[in-house]
Amino acid sequence: MNSAKRTSVWYLKLGLVGLAFLLLISPRDLYAQGCAMCYQSAAASGARLIHALKNGIVVLIIPPLLMTGAFARLVYRRRNRFNEEFVER
Repeated sequence: MNSAKRTSVWYLKLGLVGLAFLLLISPRDLYAQGCAMCYQSAAASGARLIHALKNGIVVLIIPPLLMTGAFARLVYRRRNRFNEEFVER
């Protein structure tokens, strides 16, 4: 394994450990969406509104997922572009 690959693997591991640490020390309520008034109004509404809320959540999550996927694909396809240009010269 060359040194550049070892370094990138080390940074990936460091990033994952850091992310896990942040998830462990963050407050539990951060992930609970604990707005009591919003929860009560959604629970008291009818089945049609609950279905509309679920569809709205799906509609709102699709564009960020597509943009993240496109960016990840772009980065993956061009990951060695700088190294290839440097070697050719």
